[in-house]
Amino acid sequence: MIRYALACDAGHAFESWFRDSASFDAQAAQGFVTCPQCGSAKVAKQIMAPSVARTDRPPAPEPEHASTPEAAAPAAEAPAPVALLSDRDRAFRALLVAMREHVKANSEHVGRRFAEEARRMHEGVSEFRSIYGEATPEEAQALAEEGIEAHAMPWFADERN
Repeated sequence: MIRYALACDAGHAFESWFRDSASFDAQAAQGFVTCPQCGSAKVAKQIMAPSVARTDRPPAPEPEHASTPEAAAPAAEAPAPVALLSDRDRAFRALLVAMREHVKANSEHVGRRFAEEARRMHEGVSEFRSIYGEATPEEAQALAEEGIEAHAMPWFADERN
């Protein structure tokens, strides 16, 4: 993992982690790296010095704690958290979650039998109803070639994804 100091075209500075330099380049090219303050996708890396541990000298001794609160140094301010999703992305995600909940509440889950059941309804073998489930890419392609209308939709595993 690598941490980059970044800044948008409006001058807002922030940091973000990436698997490697190529991951940053790919995500930035697709507009996935956005400023958490203004949402701008025009983001560039900033100059930063790497933090490298020295092995040629022993570690520095820890400072002794002050005996009185007045003598204690002020604590460093914790960095503000960086939003991983912009407000627009969070709103879009909320819309997708609402759509998922609507489908779950108003349709029958047929699991991995989705393609088979959609085909049975199309042929009139079983009664038409709203269903959802899983299909392989090959099964979805076959349904489309047979003129059977089906739609793929994003299905988040849970709210943390």
